[in-house]
This record gives sequence, C-alpha cells and structure tokens, in this order.
Amino acid sequence: MSGIADTLLSGDLPRSRILTALLGVIVGVLALAPLLFDGAQAINTAAKICVFIVLAASYDLLLGYTGIVSFAHTMFFGLGAYGVGLALYGWGATWTSVAAGLALAIVAGLALALVIGLVSLRVKAIFYAMITLAVASAFAILAGQLSDFTGGEDGRSFRVPELLRPATLLFRLPLLNIDITGRTAAYYLVAGSAAGLFLSALRVVNSPFGRVLQAIRENEFRAEAIGFDVVTYRTLGNCLAAVMAVFAGALYALWLRYVGPDTTLSFGIMLDILLMVVIGGMGTLYGAIIGATLFILAQSYLQKLMGAAAKSTQGIPVLPDLLHPDRWLLWLGVLFVLSVYFFPAGIVGTLRSRAVTQEQLPKT
Repeated sequence: MSGIADTLLSGDLPRSRILTALLGVIVGVLALAPLLFDGAQAINTAAKICVFIVLAASYDLLLGYTGIVSFAHTMFFGLGAYGVGLALYGWGATWTSVAAGLALAIVAGLALALVIGLVSLRVKAIFYAMITLAVASAFAILAGQLSDFTGGEDGRSFRVPELLRPATLLFRLPLLNIDITGRTAAYYLVAGSAAGLFLSALRVVNSPFGRVLQAIRENEFRAEAIGFDVVTYRTLGNCLAAVMAVFAGALYALWLRYVGPDTTLSFGIMLDILLMVVIGGMGTLYGAIIGATLFILAQSYLQKLMGAAAKSTQGIPVLPDLLHPDRWLLWLGVLFVLSVYFFPAGIVGTLRSRAVTQEQLPKT
C-alpha cells in the first residue's frame, strides 16, 4: 500500500503523522460527503472545498513554486465558468456543449496566459502583479458590460445534462436508505475531477520541470546562469496554472448551474485564494487542501457558531456583542493572524519542518 501511495503522490508524501491524519480525515469526509450528510449546505460546502482545492493548488504553482505574484487568477477561473456556462445556456444542456465550452475556455485561457507571460514576466515582480491586476479588472468589467452575451451583473442560469440534474434518480442504496441522484453524480464529477487535477499538479511539481521552477523561485539569476530560459519556464508555469484554474471554473459552473461576475471574477475571490495558500503553506500543494478546507468551513459555518456562542453567553457583559454573527469577518481575520503567528511557514510547512526536526533529534 505504501508503494501505491508513493506512486500516486509522485513520491511527495506528507512526511508528518499529524499532517497525514489531517489529510486522511479531509479526503475521507469529502469522498463520502453525499453519504454522510443530508443537508444541502453541507454538500454545497464539500463541493466548494473540492473546487477551491484545485484553484488554490493552481495558484500555488505560481506563487509557491515559481515565485510569481499574479492577481489575474480569477480571470482564468471565470473563463472556465463562463465557457461552460454560456455553452450550456446557448447550445443546450448536452455533454457536447460542456466539452465545446471547456475546450474554448482552455484555448482562450492558454492564449491569455501565454500573452501575459511573454509580455509581462520580463518585468519585476511588483510590475507584473500590477499588470495582471489591470488585465483581471478589465476582464471583469467586460463580463459585466456585455449583458446581451454574458447576462451582465445578473449572470446566466442554465440547465446541465440530465445525468447531473438533482431531480434525476439514478438508483437507490436500500441498506443505507439513500437515493443516488443527479446531484450525487454532479458531486462525484466535481470531487473526482478535483482529485485527478490535484494529483496531476503534484506530478508536475515533482518532475524535472517542477524542480526548475523551484530553482527559479530560489535564485532566478543562478538558474539563468546555468542555462535555463527563465521567461520560458515561468510562462509555461503560468499556462499550466491557468489551465487548472479554467478546469476549476468549469467544475464550479456545473455544480452551481449558474455563472456570474460575483461567483467567479470578483477580487474578493482572489484574496480568498491568496489566504488559502498562505494559511496552508506556500510551495507545498498539500497546503491547498488544508487552507481551502479551513477557510471555506470558516466562511460557511463561523457565523452560525458565533450566533450560538452569542446566545449561550447572554448576561455576560460585552461578550455577546463581540460574538455577534455580524462580526464574523473580524474573527476570521483574528483566526488568520493567529494561524500566521503559530504557523509562519503555513500549516503544512510548519508540520513538515517539525517532523524533520524530530527525526534529526538523537535517539536515547
């Protein structure tokens, strides 16, 4: 079994018992979510976690492994969502529409990533970040203005293939008394695709190409001095990250059966991705799983937890006001500060470094 896991994870094992246990719990719950939870919110949260694991992992390819700070990542996420969503809206709810929309989105994403990379990656990091911010803002404005095509600020709702519709009953599990519907099929399409994309990214970063990206991140002048074309490698890394983000957007659109600027193109999503990568640990990929899970769970349930805590502390001065659900963003910020303070290299990076330190200690 260890050999299979080593091959599946491209030799990049968690290297920490605590981290292995955390990842095992997260993956296990996500794999069984439709069987474990009845409520719509729980399944929606699990599907969103799967999508954002892919999105955060793709951004970590840029930030953590290549050292590129980009603010245009939501643009590629939106391209995937709009590509599939508008194809289903305009061409009908068929798998052909899904494939055609995804193919067009991938081609458009690759073209934009290539142009942005070749034109912008020759400048210093801060200037590249500003260029990507400008491009992403222009794309978001364009999506809002072309209302006849994109639906403008209201977006587009659309039908998905019959297999993925919630009303479709596929079969029943009599022992568990559970109906397997199109919603279940849609969830496993999202979760299975997310797993495949994540493992593919893990393979990339542990390949010779990934090692070169890490060498460029550590010292681009030395990497260039030994013969690597820095701009070419960075551009290829940008293109790979863009394609992953396009896939994530397509999966999100299929799950929501809706596409709009607020769900895929907003700058708030870009900040969320950045926080997920930082919390989980840059340059680890496993950090995308931990960061996305913790962040989205906090987004989904922190308000409810605070509401329950505020009710239970009635009569105590000040505390119910501090725990009021309207202040959930304040406490989310506090949690982020605490996570950075106690896990300066991210949760995954810190756990791995502690595990290595313990292994190096002399045994008595």
